Amino acid sequence: MRSRVLIVVIAVAGYLADLGTKTLALATLDPNDPPVLLGGLLTLQLISNPGAAFSMGESFTVVLTIVALAALVLVSVWLAPRVRTRGWGCAVGLLLAGIAGNLTDRLFRPPAPFHGHVIDFLQLPHFAIFNVADMCITAAAVLIVWLSVVKQVGPDGSSMEGEGA
Repeated sequence: MRSRVLIVVIAVAGYLADLGTKTLALATLDPNDPPVLLGGLLTLQLISNPGAAFSMGESFTVVLTIVALAALVLVSVWLAPRVRTRGWGCAVGLLLAGIAGNLTDRLFRPPAPFHGHVIDFLQLPHFAIFNVADMCITAAAVLIVWLSVVKQVGPDGSSMEGEGA
């Protein structure tokens, strides 16, 4: 039961952080005059992204939205109830926050439902522009790989040693 509470707390906190930072970015950032921070390490470059990572798949916004909906349902209904460890609880919570954050944009932002563009505004030198939801998804992926491959622990806490051999 504690794992489910952890999942919900992290998912809600991550989702609210994503929604709040996007709202703040839209209200304060000028796409034509992005602030450069930390000696050039971070630029707050506001864009509306119709595609996926690195703006790939810009003409597949509806497909990306359907895939995100399916992922949200799959993670919520199939994976989350199986989680019995704190590490997996954190990973699943982050994953749900990231999926929900970008899915909200696709469903409710212009130009239209299922065609909405994701708000991105964080840019590192020579890298894609991203948002808090993307950071949640990336952190979840790293944590899932760490737990599965390095620690060899499944979502339910069972050992995964020897399963891939």
